[in-house]
Amino acid sequence: MHLHTLWFIILAILWVGFFVLEGFDFGVGALHTLVGRTETGRRVALNAIGPFWDGNEVWLIVAGAGTFAAFPGWYATMFSALYLALLLVLVALIGRGVAFEFRGKSEDPRWRGTWTWCTTLGSLLVPLLIGVGLGDLLVGLPINAAHEYTGNFFDLLTPYGLWTGLTILGLCLLHGATFLALKTTDEVRERARKAARPLGWLAVALVLGFVIWTRVVVGHTQVPGPVEVLALIAVIFAARLARSDAHEGWAFAASATAIASVVGSIFIDLYPNVMISSTNAAYDLSVNNSASGSYALTVMTIVTVIFFPVVLLYQGWSFYVFRARVKAPSA
Repeated sequence: MHLHTLWFIILAILWVGFFVLEGFDFGVGALHTLVGRTETGRRVALNAIGPFWDGNEVWLIVAGAGTFAAFPGWYATMFSALYLALLLVLVALIGRGVAFEFRGKSEDPRWRGTWTWCTTLGSLLVPLLIGVGLGDLLVGLPINAAHEYTGNFFDLLTPYGLWTGLTILGLCLLHGATFLALKTTDEVRERARKAARPLGWLAVALVLGFVIWTRVVVGHTQVPGPVEVLALIAVIFAARLARSDAHEGWAFAASATAIASVVGSIFIDLYPNVMISSTNAAYDLSVNNSASGSYALTVMTIVTVIFFPVVLLYQGWSFYVFRARVKAPSA
């Protein structure tokens, strides 16, 4: 296997890991006012992701840095094309992160209400916008022979990209609901389970539409690939298992599998390209024409082999330490 192919796989793993881990954070942030009707309930919901959310966001940073180092041509074209969208993502991430830290600094209802809205809107916008960007990679954007983006902001809002964004957002909402059902107690847990039922069937419809539309966009075959079939099966299982309080762990695992399969399928269908040109297929960016040199990729591979297992061990340890359910403080 060539190193540029290996690094395409590594970046795909980083994006999958980001959405599996940060996906439930986004879902909780978007749903915390729904499952928490009181300030105590909202605090319980946010405390459930308190030990994890900032560490999970590191996967996004590493994915961006890895793209810059391994595929500078892809990074330059993608980040220039998606500049305004990524600026919105950055603002949403900052607002969301600041809200987690600041909303408890004052008892003033207006203060807390402001940060509650920042948490909710940020948690909705980030997966939606990143999902649109991932969909655009596959459906194609106007790129010329010099690999420069020639469109405007509204050219980013492709119908397929918007559907991909809605699909990932829907899966994040389901993922967050199953996480809350697994990690909380009493009223918050019950409301999370109730929310997971309609969100589950909404996610099924979105994933089904995504799979059909992706087959049309890719055009090679009308038969869904194994990963797309897995996404459909997993989201159906997540929707069904979310109805029972005896299978909360399996429901969470199924929603994680569904979101991993959807994101992974985008990269599988994209390879060997990294970005499609809607102007001319000859202008597509591929792993061959946008990768760094062999020496840089070799050094990066050695560093990744050493440190990536450490990151996985740390995240596994973190989940083990904070495995207990989050409860409301006793009166």
